[in-house]
Amino acid sequence: QVHLVESGGGLVQAGGSLRLSCAASGSIYTINTMGWYRQAPGKQRELVATVTRGGYTNYADSVKGRFTISRDNAKNTVYLQMNSLKREDTAVYYCNTVTARDYSYWGQGTQVTVSS
Repeated sequence: QVHLVESGGGLVQAGGSLRLSCAASGSIYTINTMGWYRQAPGKQRELVATVTRGGYTNYADSVKGRFTISRDNAKNTVYLQMNSLKREDTAVYYCNTVTARDYSYWGQGTQVTVSS
């Protein structure tokens, strides 16, 4: 089992920045990929960014150049630095991990609201 706790969401004006954090505990030695997904009202959950244990990153086209995912393996924490935020970035952001055996775990979600 892996337990994820997210923090860092909130309300920000368009053009501003936020940093999300997600700390993992439990069977952390099994974690391979860590990442962020988001779900806006009335929409499906979508990939934002992922990072493997080795540091390979993947981003949704909509956030490339604005968001940066990073990972501190020593702290079992993944971060999402979000810059140049837009109203369409408003969503609940969920942390996700996938283990070496392809088990997927989710955090409780943190709300990000971007105002104009």
